[in-house]
Amino acid sequence: MTASQLESWRRAGLLPRHRRRGLGRGRGSVVDAVDPLVMESAAALARHLRQGRDRRLAVLAWFAEAGTPPVRPGAARVPEPPVAAVHEALVWALQRSASQRLVEFARSAAGAGEEGQDALYAAAGRLIGPYRGAANPTLVRAALEAGGDVPAEAEGPDFRSMVHVAAAIGLGAQEVGADALAEAFAAFGMFGLTAEDWAQMLGAAERGEGPPVDWGLLQQNADMVAQVLRTSDEELVRAREVLVGLRMFYGLYVLHGLLLPDTPAQAALRQRIDEWGMFPFLDHVIAINPSPRQFAESLAVFLEPFFDRLYQILMDQFAENPDLFSIPGDETGAVGFGERWMRSMEELTNGRQAANGGAEVKGRGCRSDDVILPQPR
Repeated sequence: MTASQLESWRRAGLLPRHRRRGLGRGRGSVVDAVDPLVMESAAALARHLRQGRDRRLAVLAWFAEAGTPPVRPGAARVPEPPVAAVHEALVWALQRSASQRLVEFARSAAGAGEEGQDALYAAAGRLIGPYRGAANPTLVRAALEAGGDVPAEAEGPDFRSMVHVAAAIGLGAQEVGADALAEAFAAFGMFGLTAEDWAQMLGAAERGEGPPVDWGLLQQNADMVAQVLRTSDEELVRAREVLVGLRMFYGLYVLHGLLLPDTPAQAALRQRIDEWGMFPFLDHVIAINPSPRQFAESLAVFLEPFFDRLYQILMDQFAENPDLFSIPGDETGAVGFGERWMRSMEELTNGRQAANGGAEVKGRGCRSDDVILPQPR
């Protein structure tokens, strides 16, 4: 890092200055004391500002790192970047996201007649594209333990049906219709509801036989940029906490499919997620190792208070039984837990090789290390 680079970061409001003291009689000033916060902040920014990356993406990566607990026990946490810079970077990234472009296109199609509607559906189809979800970890585990083929991907409604939600944002829910929107909401997999379940509820609301639906909330929350602009600093930091926390619970759920030794604490957390029917949705929106742009979109999603409630329920469950890696009757603790997991993976691999005459098993869904993990989207 050169002195001019550090100075440019200070002018951009990304780094504070060391405390200085004057030398008197026009002789200028010197650093009075080196501030460790300034040093650690500069180091964090330098880690993420690789050549060719926009500085705002580096700020988002820094903000993500600052919200993640240190890997090494006893290590200091990464200092927080200036929240004003995070807000600016988040708005900039979201303005360039496919989701926001789709919202803006949908609004421009309103009042444009049939040609505008056709153009909207065509644009939405290009931007959304097909969705490839992870296979349910419970099914993956059952297949591995039974020696069968691992499901390659999740089965369910085509995620491209979300074009109907985009159309509802621009054209209005009445124009799209309850059946199309039911298909779209079912694609999220939330609450375990099918397209038929959604159609019944939305149809009842249309006929005045059920609670009314506030479609204005859909149109309001779909605009992620506007949502971030009205978000306070505290809400932004809380959304990051929710995102990081739900990523941990999601990761445990996924690892259950990779023969992670099961414990009562893990089973209770999975049960909570299943009660809310939230695994398919978490699989849609969470990436284990997100890029800064993916982090920005996920962060905007988790500004919704609904996910804060889900996270708090899981945290309460975790507080009730925190022994995630304690196998009942095994006094070796986390060490024994890890050894049992490694043995399970080795036995699986060796067993499949033996069944194949000693040769390495090839083909989709055949080896433990061939299991398809959620890929960053």
